[in-house]
Amino acid sequence: MKHRFQRFFSFVLAAVFTLALSASALAADVVILHTNDIHCGVEDNAGVARLSQYKKDLKKQGLAVLLADAGDAVQGAPIGKLSTGESIVNIMNAIGYDFLIPGNHEFDYGMARFFELNKMQKTKYSSCNFTDLRTGNLVLPPYKIVAAGGHKIAFVGVTTPETLATSTPKYFQDDNGNFIYGFSEDEAGAKIYAAIQKAVDAAKAEGAEYVILVGHLGMDGTIPRWSSTTIAENTKGITAIIDGHSHEQYENRSAKNKDGKDVLITQTGTKMQTVGKLVLHDDGTMTSTLEKKENLPAPDPKILKVIEKENKKFEPILKQPVGEAMADIRDGDPATGVRRVRNGETNMGDLVADSFRVVLNTDVSIVNGGSLRNTIKKGVFTYQDILTAFPFGNMSAAVEVTGQTLLNALELGAMNYPEENGGFLQVSGMSYTIDATVPSTVELDAHGSFVGVKGEYRVKDVMIGGKPLDPAKLYTVGGTTYVLKDGGNGMVMFRGAKLIDDGSFTDADMIMEYVQNHLNAKIGEEYADWKGQGRIKIIE
Repeated sequence: MKHRFQRFFSFVLAAVFTLALSASALAADVVILHTNDIHCGVEDNAGVARLSQYKKDLKKQGLAVLLADAGDAVQGAPIGKLSTGESIVNIMNAIGYDFLIPGNHEFDYGMARFFELNKMQKTKYSSCNFTDLRTGNLVLPPYKIVAAGGHKIAFVGVTTPETLATSTPKYFQDDNGNFIYGFSEDEAGAKIYAAIQKAVDAAKAEGAEYVILVGHLGMDGTIPRWSSTTIAENTKGITAIIDGHSHEQYENRSAKNKDGKDVLITQTGTKMQTVGKLVLHDDGTMTSTLEKKENLPAPDPKILKVIEKENKKFEPILKQPVGEAMADIRDGDPATGVRRVRNGETNMGDLVADSFRVVLNTDVSIVNGGSLRNTIKKGVFTYQDILTAFPFGNMSAAVEVTGQTLLNALELGAMNYPEENGGFLQVSGMSYTIDATVPSTVELDAHGSFVGVKGEYRVKDVMIGGKPLDPAKLYTVGGTTYVLKDGGNGMVMFRGAKLIDDGSFTDADMIMEYVQNHLNAKIGEEYADWKGQGRIKIIE
């Protein structure tokens, strides 16, 4: 009996020792969870409450766990718009992020509000290329070094220079229209490569073993010299890139850096479609996966309560009914879910453009596809539905310009076709054709703004009021201050135009006015086809 007890005790000790060794090996691994382009979708798809519980569960397993976000969190839905970002900051603070960067839409509430939100964050923003041009100094810390799993890991932040055109340009300018903030932009990409390399080298000199670039950069549909792959190819010392901005999902893309070494690149999509999981193993290798809702634990009750508290602040406003839609008013293909407003016509594009033209009483109207964000479902819809579909709070504008100016705007919008472009123009009171067999010859400056067209126009057959566009004729154009006044999406051709309307409505209120007082609160059969009314034709 004594010998059997000794053997049993020895077995238990061996098992405990084995488990201890296993736990020690696991603890040497570092799990880096990551998100990007949440756009206020804290309850969408996987949801941030599941992310929070997943983080807690991994820590209970003895793992070193870090959490990073690659930008565009505070804008995109009513909870963000009505709180000008504060509600999302409160939720992210409750989850506990270790590293944050600003995306282009973190600036959508203005520069003063950006700095206020940064103060509210428990973890402050970082960016190695966001610069005050008046002093030449970085506005934010370029990187942060974190000790985890026995390693020193540096996170370097970088924000796309496209921000100067895709957020509101005037936020980065002084009263005379001169840029006072920049993002290391130039026409070759050299400035941003140098800014990133400087931050990487500094972090390594400070003792970082591994460098993770957290970038709001993107791939498809972005300016190539600022894409995550191009940046990887023009730098060295980066272990992996946590990407954002283009709303794509990829877990194991890679690019060769300047030394010929592979750089892993990963991105989670948008609105919590997945949770990114980047694992730094003790041998220095990295693996990446994207975890979907079904692979995550039940939501963290603590975070659910925080979200409920924030939502309740705005319930009375959001539940107000606006009207009834006789069909889904869509931003994309109902069969595939693929977004279309940035490279083709939809019934949502038609409806919104009609709203601006009719309410502002202009000849035509143009609306950038990037401002249309969600489907309005068939049936009675509320103010929350409107704000979810049009989250930017853009103000109305109307200008008087020549037909040539209008043609240039259409050409800029069609520049990237068939790829997406936030500046792709939905229209009312007019129609046009894009000849995709003609290569785009649009020229942009270092800020991504329109300079000219050096070759054949791919936009053709522009009709206004049933007649061909006259380049010399003056037309009144309705739209938003973002495009017509502030040069958003690079639309600087409207600067200096005669201003007829300046901020009489927000985009959401404009649509409410059109639906309630011009459509008798009912979006009818004329908007039934999700592909729209044939205002934009494509020659492939």
